[in-house]
Amino acid sequence: MTKPTMARDELLRLLARMPFLDRLELAALSGRSRGAVYAVAGQLEDAGLVRSLRHGTELVAPTRRYRLTAAGVRRLADAERVSVERLLQEHPLAARCQRALLERLDAVAALYRLAVAVSDLHHPIGFRWYRAMPADAALVLPDGRVVAVVRLGGALDRTAVAKRLSRLARGRQPGGFLVIVPDETRLRQARRLLRGGHAPAVLATERSAAWASPSDPAWRLPGTGAAVSLAEAILRMNPGGALPIEEPPARLSLPEDFDTEDRSSKGTPDLRLLPARLRPAEKRALDLLADWPWLSLGHLAGMLGVTAQRASQLVTALEDHGLARVVRQDRRRLVLTDAGLTLLARRDRAAVGLARRRWSTAPAGDGSDGGNDDWRGVSGRRSRQLLRDLEHTAAVHGFMAALARQARQTGWRVEQLDPPHRASRYFRHYGRLRSLQPDAFLMLRKGRRAHPCFLEWERRAVRPATMAARIAPYLRYYSSHRPLDDHGASPFLLAVFDDPIAQTHFLEVAGREMDRLRTTVPLLASSRELVQREGPLGRAWLIPGHWEPVAPLNRDD
Repeated sequence: MTKPTMARDELLRLLARMPFLDRLELAALSGRSRGAVYAVAGQLEDAGLVRSLRHGTELVAPTRRYRLTAAGVRRLADAERVSVERLLQEHPLAARCQRALLERLDAVAALYRLAVAVSDLHHPIGFRWYRAMPADAALVLPDGRVVAVVRLGGALDRTAVAKRLSRLARGRQPGGFLVIVPDETRLRQARRLLRGGHAPAVLATERSAAWASPSDPAWRLPGTGAAVSLAEAILRMNPGGALPIEEPPARLSLPEDFDTEDRSSKGTPDLRLLPARLRPAEKRALDLLADWPWLSLGHLAGMLGVTAQRASQLVTALEDHGLARVVRQDRRRLVLTDAGLTLLARRDRAAVGLARRRWSTAPAGDGSDGGNDDWRGVSGRRSRQLLRDLEHTAAVHGFMAALARQARQTGWRVEQLDPPHRASRYFRHYGRLRSLQPDAFLMLRKGRRAHPCFLEWERRAVRPATMAARIAPYLRYYSSHRPLDDHGASPFLLAVFDDPIAQTHFLEVAGREMDRLRTTVPLLASSRELVQREGPLGRAWLIPGHWEPVAPLNRDD
């Protein structure tokens, strides 16, 4: 067998195990030069054995990803001297498997970046995808160690994360786990859940896992939270370990042929193709609309950091794909369609039905995505709650958009903008399960300085008894060790009132309650008028015992 033939067969085998690799990843995982891989990939595509598609995300640069065609599967079966059916059983080549990977293409790209980083340390590695296991994939190192990879996407709520991680302890155990999470808050939640596990685990945010080099201390240990590099994390894994086993799909049909760049079809969107058709900026807008239903175009532009014209172009693109729509309420509001919710749920392996029951904006009792001016007619219960008090919802949106704009102007980086359903915190206080239910959570960073903050936008807390009830959950929370455990620093509590007089009354009530319970809450209070004039990072805040506005979120010390 000639060297070119060996190279072609090797790349076919690699694409059989790992569909949708790009050429740089093929070069790193195969150990061949980039020039050789580029040449062979072009030959395979010209011969109709592979097809490529465009793909990019906010974290992974735009590239072309490759997969085997039906002819490529037959060619590999001949080269391996096995039946086509056996190849379909052993690798994710069946039409159903490729469709599932295509729907999860953003997650696939992040996991391939991690696989390449591991391959730089230990070459060659084996790789196996899973469809329904708690782990997304498993890596097999040259010394026989098995490392399972778990990605927890942004569409998963706290309960889903807890259930997924609890399932890792069941069945055959690998030598360890690499766990990828969307942000620091969920990293800390996952750390608590993984303490004392049967197999070693390390965690990293998806941004760190995608961008860090193998020697960067981007990974955290569950117990201590100490930062370690990927190289150190792999050394901590147990020797050996069992490779999780999953039954092959029931239907073993050859891969389908499709053109992700053919945008001529109208009507119902083909969700499997959209992860390849959407551009990174469109995906970012899609995620923001999922987090903040009923956004106005101006608020979306502020959160994205683009002009209103650019935001309008992104929304139009999402509308053309059937993923978003404009609803007329007090003004034009933006929401995801059921197709948009489904796309994100499948990307993150979340329950599609649950996502729709919570967040659908379709009329109740009707599967269509039509407009509805009455909040009672919206089918998703959480979307319905936000629409019911739209003035409050819009005020929170306006604050977060203004904060994002001002942060960019003053050199701060907005690391997190969490909506109410992700801003909640659950903790135990004197044996009882308690919770915070803020209107939002945000994390600002400049260099090594980080400012986590809870936001409470108050419209009804005007009486002393109501104000005391509002501060009570925070007094319980800050009397425990959980603020530091959850965020690494004690978050500010930002309380904004419609009435300027209410802010001073709230500070007085909160001050008395803090003195009574001997607990300090880092409280900042302001009014709508003051925040709109000075901006969230300006001299818009009062602190207990001081009545001159200060700018504690934008100090240079």
